[in-house]
Amino acid sequence: MAENTIKKRRKAVPQNIETASGRKTPRRKTDAPTAERPSKIRVGIVGGAGYTAGELIRLLVNHPYADLSFIHSESSAGKHLYEVHSGLLGDTELRFCDSFDLNSVDVLFLCSAHGKSREFWAQHERPSRLKVIDLAQDFRDESGGYVYGLPEMQREKIQQSASLANPGCFATAIQLALLPMAEAGILDGEICVNAITGSTGAGVRPSETTHFSWRCDNISAYKVFEHQHLKEIRRNLSLIQPDFSSPVNFIPMRGDFTRGIFATVYTDCELTLDEASSLYRAYYSDARFTFVSGTPVDLKQVVNTNKCLISLEKHDGKLVVCSVIDNLLKGASGQAVQNMNLMFGFPEDAGLRLKASAF
Repeated sequence: MAENTIKKRRKAVPQNIETASGRKTPRRKTDAPTAERPSKIRVGIVGGAGYTAGELIRLLVNHPYADLSFIHSESSAGKHLYEVHSGLLGDTELRFCDSFDLNSVDVLFLCSAHGKSREFWAQHERPSRLKVIDLAQDFRDESGGYVYGLPEMQREKIQQSASLANPGCFATAIQLALLPMAEAGILDGEICVNAITGSTGAGVRPSETTHFSWRCDNISAYKVFEHQHLKEIRRNLSLIQPDFSSPVNFIPMRGDFTRGIFATVYTDCELTLDEASSLYRAYYSDARFTFVSGTPVDLKQVVNTNKCLISLEKHDGKLVVCSVIDNLLKGASGQAVQNMNLMFGFPEDAGLRLKASAF
């Protein structure tokens, strides 16, 4: 069995070989442009008052190849951006708008609530040349011609896409913990996940479970085995490894911190720790933001960055994978900018060379 397992592992190395999903996996290139690269692009944002939009604006204000044309917000129209996103004071004098022209931009980011994107396109005509990056969950099933935007999974499809569905935050952390095994075709048996997230994952609108008095010095589980991100996780694992049909048992947790996700994933695996480490390092060898650590990972290594850091342990026949990301960056806005860079042929890390909050 060990020999067969190692052979499967070798299929995951990103060469021009056929993988468990039956598709060719060419070697990934970090900055390969797909078309003639524009010097600057014009950017519009709809739904600009939330946490993800605030992070998106912070990144794009300093992006070397992007100019912000409009940021739409029904609730904040007329206000300076820094009146809502106070960290932008001194960075820009732009104001939120209540109307916009889709023909005036090259790419549109949709940052509205889940379910609002389909409503938006029912009310607006999309210019044929406009590229769209949707941060809601409406098109994560790749309906409507959208491409699922996890670069470590399908970078080449993203480079050629005009409509992009940005992954969920939990889904990003969990899938990055499992992709190498799925690509090697060795997921076998149920997958158990415990993942804790910061309060920003609940959005900017205050609620009972984001109130300081409740959240501080507290921890709780929610949507046990029923979280909405399970749908995209199960779908993509089955696409990559078609014979995978085991349960993904996911317990989401609310943490008493503001940002970051720490996901602990474990499943049966016959690889030794050294073999698993080789598998993961090979799979992510060309990934710009995902790295395998030889020591235990922690949140401060990734908060304020677009990185995902992964560590591995082996216990009693189970492979334990710890995956850490910033839920607002690699789990949302940073990954959206990463996808924008790929779609327009810019360097993949443009505007994303960020310093972690670690000391």
